[in-house]
Amino acid sequence: MRVLLAGGGSAGHTSPLLATADALVRLDPATEITCLGTREGLEARLLPEAGLPLEFVPRVPLPRRPGKALLRTPGRLRAARAAALDVIDRFRPDVVVGFGGYVSVPAYLAARKRHVPIVVHEGNALPGIANRLGARLTTHVATSFPDTELRNATCTGLPIRRMIATLDRAALRAEGRSAFGLDADRPTLLVTGGSQGATSLNESVAAAAPAFAEAGIQVLHVVGPKHALEAPVTGTPYVVLNYVDRMDLAYAAADAVLCRSGSNTVTEVSGVGLPAIYVPLPIGNGEQALNARPVVDAGGGLLVSDQALTPEWIAATVPDLLTDAPRLAQMGAAAAHVIPLDADEKLARMILEAAR
Repeated sequence: MRVLLAGGGSAGHTSPLLATADALVRLDPATEITCLGTREGLEARLLPEAGLPLEFVPRVPLPRRPGKALLRTPGRLRAARAAALDVIDRFRPDVVVGFGGYVSVPAYLAARKRHVPIVVHEGNALPGIANRLGARLTTHVATSFPDTELRNATCTGLPIRRMIATLDRAALRAEGRSAFGLDADRPTLLVTGGSQGATSLNESVAAAAPAFAEAGIQVLHVVGPKHALEAPVTGTPYVVLNYVDRMDLAYAAADAVLCRSGSNTVTEVSGVGLPAIYVPLPIGNGEQALNARPVVDAGGGLLVSDQALTPEWIAATVPDLLTDAPRLAQMGAAAAHVIPLDADEKLARMILEAAR
């Protein structure tokens, strides 16, 4: 079977694509996979590093407001569809799978033109324009969250890395803390703004460092590859890193997480049973708040706006949570049962069904 996987632009599209590719090969080692992406997106680096063939189409942003960019969109889209048609004609896939974003629209249109079955996966609780279109062209539609409104949708969850889906936090706790130079027995807060980092989170959390030290809490702070932060000196471990390639060890080391609420983050954090303080990205169409809502409603996390996440709020709220072991245990247990961790194989089976 030949499968064309289309997605990229951000980790939210690229990560589930990678997890799905792994699941397809596990289910059928004879599966041939080629990916469709843009030269500007994260996929241009991550997919070749994972050993996946990658073909390129032009990046076509879809403007939400009238203007010159909107007038140029039809021509750009025709060029992108022509590039996608060329890939389909050369690779001859049995099925085309889209994960949303710039790449998926030309992939869906080209697959429709060549009568190739389409599978759509929507990562966010609020679907984007690309997948709203894709869902009109197929009956094979998967979503990460149960209340996502898309035609013919089945909630499979979000495909995530096997190293996270199968993580035993307790078994790796000591190794995780040792790997990052943390004390073995202190309450530990993990802070991450996602794959690119978040300036507001970085600044507010760092400013609250004296409150963490006073409560005996250590911090593992992943600031993002393009951010700089000098570790506060308080006498209590405060580890600052730009990037972590072993997030399984970071999750194992932590007792709770303060983070953005992109779909990948919510799925991984809740799936491994970590209590979380979710701080949705303040721009966009509000999908990050919706992503976190099922976990928060189940009692597995807190939701605070970016504007409300001040050093004062953090100092007044987070140390009390991190030093309340029974509450942390209750929240972790609640989070772990909200979002499924076998979405990779569920989506892979849907793809196999569509191809047949």
